[in-house]
Amino acid sequence: MTQRIAVYPGSFDPIHRGHIDLIDRCRGLFDVLYVAVLANESKKSLFTVEERVEMIRGLVAKYPECRVECFSGLLVDFMDSVGAKVVVRGLRAVSDFDYEFQMALMNRKLNPDVETLFMVPKDDLTYVSSRLLKEVCALGGDLSSLLPDIIWHKLKQRLSPPAKTLHV
Repeated sequence: MTQRIAVYPGSFDPIHRGHIDLIDRCRGLFDVLYVAVLANESKKSLFTVEERVEMIRGLVAKYPECRVECFSGLLVDFMDSVGAKVVVRGLRAVSDFDYEFQMALMNRKLNPDVETLFMVPKDDLTYVSSRLLKEVCALGGDLSSLLPDIIWHKLKQRLSPPAKTLHV
């Protein structure tokens, strides 16, 4: 029997509960799920690719069907290398759809065998993005409910806000 293999690509800088929600739900749909961390040197990331891969591996270690790898270049090439036919993408808002739709069509043009599965996160996670979490953390906001504990601690260490000065 052919295995159902999917790839969930992203920068995951950092991974948050919205990402984990999709990973959890994909586990029931596919025999193997690759969480593919994009190594894009032109993009300024808070965590290195190695750090992101290590953090995600720690979070999914209890799931034998999950694999965590980094990739660069074309997603369809990575998918070919692991035998995947489905790419999973999360949609938080209608604004995400335009970009994701274009990417899905380009991936299909590059490899007609590739299908894109769009998934919507839980209602209470639809507004969560890595970019927004980094901004809020840098300003001292409490994100403990939106991030796994280990990620929350690492994010606070990396982005602790400057000490407040009192003006007398």
